[in-house]
Amino acid sequence: MDLEFAGPLFEWRGPAPYHFVAVPEDEADQIRDTAAYVTYGWGMIPVTGRIGETDFTTSLWPKDGGYVVPVKDAVRLPEDLRLGDEIVVRLTIDV
Repeated sequence: MDLEFAGPLFEWRGPAPYHFVAVPEDEADQIRDTAAYVTYGWGMIPVTGRIGETDFTTSLWPKDGGYVVPVKDAVRLPEDLRLGDEIVVRLTIDV
């Protein structure tokens, strides 16, 4: 399954802050339809992705009935991404 969407980069504060982009509702609905086949526990879903020119692997995190994409420093820094930036995310989920 291939998805593409855009959203603002936000920070989720915790013991260690993380940066994320929320998956829009339409795309989250598509992911939920296949989640049982690909989750490895706690609702986490492994994905490969691309932001700008940077490819990455991560897992979608379930949050508030949807999903968020963690944006690691290894992606954020080379792409010069800042909080609030509108980011285009391309994801592939192997089903």
